[in-house]
Formats: sequence, C-alpha cells, structure tokens
Amino acid sequence: MDLNKISKIKNTDSGNFFILAGPCAIEGEEMALRIAEHIVKVTDRLAIPYVFKGSFKKANRSRVDSFTGIGDEKALKILRKVSETFDIPTITDIHTNEDAALAAQYVDILQIPAFLVRQTDLVVAAAETGRTVNLKKGQFMSPESMKHAVQKVLDSNNDKVMVTDRGTMFGYQDMIVDFRGIPTMKEFTTTVLDVTHSLQQPNQVAGVTGGRPDMIETIARAGISTGVDGIFIETHFDPANAKSDGANMLHLNYFEGLMEKLVAIRKTINQF
Repeated sequence: MDLNKISKIKNTDSGNFFILAGPCAIEGEEMALRIAEHIVKVTDRLAIPYVFKGSFKKANRSRVDSFTGIGDEKALKILRKVSETFDIPTITDIHTNEDAALAAQYVDILQIPAFLVRQTDLVVAAAETGRTVNLKKGQFMSPESMKHAVQKVLDSNNDKVMVTDRGTMFGYQDMIVDFRGIPTMKEFTTTVLDVTHSLQQPNQVAGVTGGRPDMIETIARAGISTGVDGIFIETHFDPANAKSDGANMLHLNYFEGLMEKLVAIRKTINQF
C-alpha cells in the first residue's frame, strides 16, 4: 500500500518505519490531546510517519463491568479534534457494520480487530467506506491465511489495506510473535507489528488481561530488524490507571527513547 494515500501523513520519504500509536481507548479530550502532542513532537523530530490511535469504544471486554467507552460520537469527535489540532491522521477499531459508516466520518483508517478479521461483512463494510483498512491478524490464524482477508478489501475496490500481526495464542494465557510471518505477509501487503498487544496475557482468572510491558523494547527491536513496515504501540502517561489495557501499555515517558533506538536500527537495516 502506498502510505501517501493516507490523508495528512508526513515524513513518508524519510526511510523510516511508520507508527500507529496512542492510548488503548479514548478516555477524554485532555488525555488524548496530551498523548498526541507528545508523540507528534517525537515523531516530527525523528521524521517518523505517524498515525494517532485510539479506540472510540471497546467491545471485546473480559467482564461486563469493564470500561467500554465515554460514548461513541463523543469519542469520535475527540479523534477528529486530535487530527485537526495536530494535522495528523487517526485510526480507530470497529466492531459492527454500522460502526464502519459512523467512524469513517471522523477517522482516516478503520481497524478490524483480530477476533473479527474473518467476518466478511465487517471487512467489506470497512472497505466500502473508501478509508484505509487495517486488518489485525487473528491470534488463531496463520500469516498465509491473512491474504484472503486482504483480498476481501481489494475485491471491494479498495487498495488501501494493511495487516497487523498482534501475536499468536500460545496456550490459554500467553501470546508469541512468530517473526517468520513478517516477510510472509509483506509479500502481499504493507505489514505492521503490534508490539503491545503481542505482549498481552489474556484470560486471567481475575478477568483483567495481564501483560509484559518489560518486553516492549525487545519485541519492537526484533520487529524492526525483521523488516516490518510499521509499528503499533499503545502508550499512556499513567498506564496503571488507564481504563483499558494498562497492563501491557508503554509508559509515555519511555516513548522517545524507544523511538530513537528503533530509528537507529532502521537506519542500519536500510544499508543492507
């Protein structure tokens, strides 16, 4: 996919990877703008193409009392404000066909969650909006099988599609990243590595997903070394009190240092 087809994206000629980054969920306007402002400063300085990520609602919760959102249109309007304030593209995930048409009015990229990526109607609904579609690889799917999900978007007359690896289930409560899948998926489309979700520890007895944020740098460095086109990272200035996925998010304070290391690795890789 030609990255320049994404509205407002910058630094595409830098030779860097691109990044989808932001909080797991939109918790309010102030927090979204605060996170976006910090990431924009870092990515502009390092010439990294950047897309702000934030879920306008969370449907895939472990428990019925888990946080699901602040209201669909309220959160989507915040995503639009982030885009307008910093002149950057935005991405959010959708869960129903109706979500596709609604969210497409506010964001530049529609993301299909991993557990829904085989839902043909949902993928087609996203593709038919004309927005870029990011397909999360199902935790239960092989890299090779993602070609069929990509083809559904292409068959809907939309060539703006990418796939994101977010790990594969390893037993009941752990994820692994099979880096052999990166070059496989790159053969048929732009490929992203979701670093933070790959480090989730789902299905915990308490009903709250765990994680291994201490391994974020390890997975990210390996992904860049393997040649991913983009990186996906959820980050927050207070992960311990984030309303969703705090256990596997990167603290915002560590974002700049990690990006500096990844840019240096990418520069080395580009020489080969």
